[in-house]
Amino acid sequence: MISRIDLRGNALPEGAALRHLLPRAEFDVEAALEKVRPICEDVHHRGTAALIEYAQKFDGVELEQVRVPVEALAKALDELDPAVRAALEESIRRARTVHREQRRTAHTTQVVPGGTVTEKWVPVERVGLYAPGGRSVYPSSVVMNVVPAQEAGVESIALASPPQADFGGLPHPTILAACALLGVDEVYAVGGAVAVAMFAYGTEDCLPVNMVTGPGNIWVAAAKRYFTGRIGIDTEAGPTEIAVLADSTADPVHVAADLISQAEHDPLAAAVLVTDSEDLAAAVERELEPQVAATKHVEDRIRPALAGKQSAIVLVDSLEDGLKVVDAYGAEHLEIQTADAAAWAARVRNAGAIFVGPWAPVSLGDYCAGSNHVLPTGGCACHSSGLSVQSFLRGIHIVDYTRDALAEVTHHVVTLAEAEDLPAHGAALKARFGWKVPGQ
Repeated sequence: MISRIDLRGNALPEGAALRHLLPRAEFDVEAALEKVRPICEDVHHRGTAALIEYAQKFDGVELEQVRVPVEALAKALDELDPAVRAALEESIRRARTVHREQRRTAHTTQVVPGGTVTEKWVPVERVGLYAPGGRSVYPSSVVMNVVPAQEAGVESIALASPPQADFGGLPHPTILAACALLGVDEVYAVGGAVAVAMFAYGTEDCLPVNMVTGPGNIWVAAAKRYFTGRIGIDTEAGPTEIAVLADSTADPVHVAADLISQAEHDPLAAAVLVTDSEDLAAAVERELEPQVAATKHVEDRIRPALAGKQSAIVLVDSLEDGLKVVDAYGAEHLEIQTADAAAWAARVRNAGAIFVGPWAPVSLGDYCAGSNHVLPTGGCACHSSGLSVQSFLRGIHIVDYTRDALAEVTHHVVTLAEAEDLPAHGAALKARFGWKVPGQ
């Protein structure tokens, strides 16, 4: 069901050479980009008419309008299962608790007497958030996108999710109910690359945004790449990933269950176990079959995900080698199921989020840990972070110098300007002092 990669017996290679040995899903955003380009430009030129046409073509629904009526949001919340509502409310509460602590405040540094630099943090004015609605419905993604934007102070928030034929062309009612719980009333029944284009260009119904965030399929990722530079994005999210670093103390029942939990997202989902224990590897392999047989989405998602080239059990000589492997892999989600798990977790450099010990599974982070589940994939954790309040903030420097403070440093500025053959830069200071450099 899942392959093995045996890295024992030899010194591990470094850098890219090690990364090339590890499993990874194929995710060709560049190829998808050429297909989404004409769709995006069609939305640019035809606006809402294009959105309605693509809803018919891609989602099989006939829409008269793409904006969801406020009454539909209220109705979805009224009809929401009370247990689901309670779970969403708790997820929101915990996410707010964590994200509220991330808000940055202005800080002023006195560089010299009379010379200060202040850094203030200003939220993005308007954001477009995307909640997928393909194989599964993700109200949790509504929470994970909206809460940090709200805690950052974003004033204008719009959300898009694909129209559903089963619900009269509206997004899934649980998505709508989550929006209502969060106080988001600008919601659009638009999916995929079309939604990103709507946000980027704007239409008759939707004002353009400054930034788009949220997970999605390859078409969403390609549209984000297409609009990078015009709008800000969080990340080009690829198929979901879990890596587990485990030793002989790990419970194979837990490890197998956690690998399966990510495999059920998508046939391209990656499930990777890195261990120095042959016995654990064998026990996990034995445990996978009965657990897979007992769940849903087996043939269309879980089996192809576990059997795919993106998933494997990686055997290493030691946990030290295992640490090198998981750092090279840079998983979206990394579980540490070892003796002294917290100490090993503290040494990890590359991961979207780290889950420590047997009682912090990835599923907790997907819903109710308080952390954010919009995380870098495809190894991007080596240079990128998950979604947070900071994602929606911009740092602006405010420079304030007195005459004396400027006079004290003018000769250095003039010298550097002339060294770069930009004499007008220096002249801008000289003009303030009668064209004489102070102190010379």
